[in-house]
Amino acid sequence: MCGATVQGAPHIGHMRSAVVFDQLRRWMTYRNFDVTLVRNVTDIDDKILSKSVDEGRPWWAHAFLYEQVFTEAYDRIGVAPPTYEPRATGHIPEMIELIARLIEAGHAYPAQDGSGDVYFDTASWPEYGSLTRQDRGSMEDAADAPVRGKRDPRDFAVWKGRKDADPVTASWDTPWGRGRPGWHIECSAMSTKYLGAQFDIHGGGRDLRFPHHENEMAQSNAAGDPFANLWMHSGLVSVDGNKMSKSLGNSIFAHDLFDEYSPLLVRFFLTSGHYRSQLEFTRDNVAQQQAAVTRITNFLTRARTELGDTAPAVVSFESGYEGGHVAPEFAEAMDDDLSTPRALAVVFDYVSKGYKLLEAGGSANREELAHTLVAVETMLDTLGINPTSLQWAETASGSDSATQALDVLVSELANRRLEAKKAKDFANADAIRDQLTQAGIVIEDTADGFRYHLKD
Repeated sequence: MCGATVQGAPHIGHMRSAVVFDQLRRWMTYRNFDVTLVRNVTDIDDKILSKSVDEGRPWWAHAFLYEQVFTEAYDRIGVAPPTYEPRATGHIPEMIELIARLIEAGHAYPAQDGSGDVYFDTASWPEYGSLTRQDRGSMEDAADAPVRGKRDPRDFAVWKGRKDADPVTASWDTPWGRGRPGWHIECSAMSTKYLGAQFDIHGGGRDLRFPHHENEMAQSNAAGDPFANLWMHSGLVSVDGNKMSKSLGNSIFAHDLFDEYSPLLVRFFLTSGHYRSQLEFTRDNVAQQQAAVTRITNFLTRARTELGDTAPAVVSFESGYEGGHVAPEFAEAMDDDLSTPRALAVVFDYVSKGYKLLEAGGSANREELAHTLVAVETMLDTLGINPTSLQWAETASGSDSATQALDVLVSELANRRLEAKKAKDFANADAIRDQLTQAGIVIEDTADGFRYHLKD
């Protein structure tokens, strides 16, 4: 998949794309596929060069800084590390070789102005535009400037000749002159390096369909590589009804999200819509998901408390889901183009079933409760939102750790209160409630057990 262009801090759109393809990987792992995930890093481009100057550091240090920021955000939101994470600057020889193949095949040419630029000849490839179903004649011009060295404004750069203002370190020697790669050629070269000339899936955000993925497909196919069998694109995230943009100043950055919400809640929100749909970010929309997360967490906590030492081990992606199972309806939803909204509905059906088993009690229900617990945790883990997974304990820090500790303590007292009420020991039940109230915690009874919040 197309990873980050590490020019600055990641925003919620980057997080959504990463979560979508992490869920695809987890589900395919559950289905016993041998998955190789390549997430490339673009660590050289125009914006990295200009922003490194603005922020007062060498371009390579700037790129590495923000690569680390992206990695930290991926880790916090529970995205598993990729199999390989190549950097563009580490694959210049592969790019030069690919460009040479394109020139030899008549699909690319050195710029006519002697600038050292090399362009893909879009007119030479009749299938150009097929990915996004566009006619070449109606396409917008490529963004590369200047255009004087091109045969056609729609031709795009596969190599950019060095400009006088560019750092010498940001350029490499080639048969066409010293320069650096165009954005699109980077991903083609890195993909085929690690996955071969033909591979199963290429993905990224919907905003990459054109021109980036269109150009990737055209140049790879023109060079003789079959390239991706299937293209997948995650939908965009709008903010309060508007597209995120620098001009509006409405970008929601990952570090701001994690200051305000737990990473688990953010990931749960990103899972709530189908991956191809546009997702609307508002603070109310995210906050509304907290009740769902609390409902799930309370069930898992109560079920494991009830089962005690007989509780089954937590299955996980890291263990290859050994011993785990999901509901047939969940599998059907996930197999149907990763329909996570339908899959979540199945999870909540099983959680409701689990609450009923807890309320019924008795040894006869313990085996079914354990079976339900495994199913719920496995389904949640394939989505990366299982609250009992070690990934959340390992990535939690600061206020997140405090929140987790509070959840455990409140759940323990709340469960004792429910047991007291069932035994008609109302004095003890009221005493526990008063104890929580004195600590600033408001507990409310619900049909499924309880929920709590801190007093305003």
